[in-house]
Amino acid sequence: MEENINIIKNVDITEREEIIVDFARLLETASQEALAYGEGRFAMVSASMAEAMRANADELARDKPEATERVLQQAYAMMSQFKAAYPHRVISRSVH
Repeated sequence: MEENINIIKNVDITEREEIIVDFARLLETASQEALAYGEGRFAMVSASMAEAMRANADELARDKPEATERVLQQAYAMMSQFKAAYPHRVISRSVH
């Protein structure tokens, strides 16, 4: 993930948009895992950020690469903090 952030300035618009959408998918996965752990606030924030990134991926990819890099760094920081707090992945999300 970090290598994608570092190369964001050097890739074309299409690749930049794909990287943004990939990060949005990762945030959505983290959001679902947060719900399984009972972290509703993190789930809401990460799902909202993922939705905003996905909705604005085209605009982010075409505009300033520095702004895109900052957005991706913030998304990565959120996921890193969550993984540090909950290092084990959720195997099953079934609710009884």
